[in-house]
Amino acid sequence: MEKASLLKRVVSDPMVCSGKPCIRGTRIWVSLILDNLADGASQDEILAAYPALSQEDIQAAMVYAAEIARDRYVSLATG
Repeated sequence: MEKASLLKRVVSDPMVCSGKPCIRGTRIWVSLILDNLADGASQDEILAAYPALSQEDIQAAMVYAAEIARDRYVSLATG
């Protein structure tokens, strides 16, 4: 699936989850999916924990994160 199609799965509505980016038709935050992946959860584990999600939704969250990272920089602690 191409990036543009995947990105259509991510929505931000001020009336849903205070406007945080979520997967369309759910209240599952993109950041929740990314946090799970960062913590080492497999895609299968995420899908089992959140049955409303599909493989494409997880991929959409990753594409969204990549797009955000291209345009925004976060200061990281060094040490």
